[in-house]
Amino acid sequence: MFGFIVSAAIGGLMIIISIIMLMGRGSFLIAGYNTKSKREKEKYNAPALSKFMGKILLPLAILVILMGIERLHELSWFIVAWVIAFVGILAIAIIYANTGNRFKK
Repeated sequence: MFGFIVSAAIGGLMIIISIIMLMGRGSFLIAGYNTKSKREKEKYNAPALSKFMGKILLPLAILVILMGIERLHELSWFIVAWVIAFVGILAIAIIYANTGNRFKK
């Protein structure tokens, strides 16, 4: 039960952050972007970058909550499917974000 509560709390926090980012705000939460100089930040479309990160964070948050639900039911196959989905989402996000200069102005 404790695992479910922790997963639900973390997933809920991730959903709140995702909603903020989907509104085009929250670029200060993006690692790497927030450490750039003001001149470097001006080269990027911060709202588009934030929205993209929000779109990635939302399914990851749902996966975290599903992991908590799995802890209640102890499904042996679920962890494999969860890892494949999590790594797949991250791989797609990394490839998409790093090709084509999508977030440059």
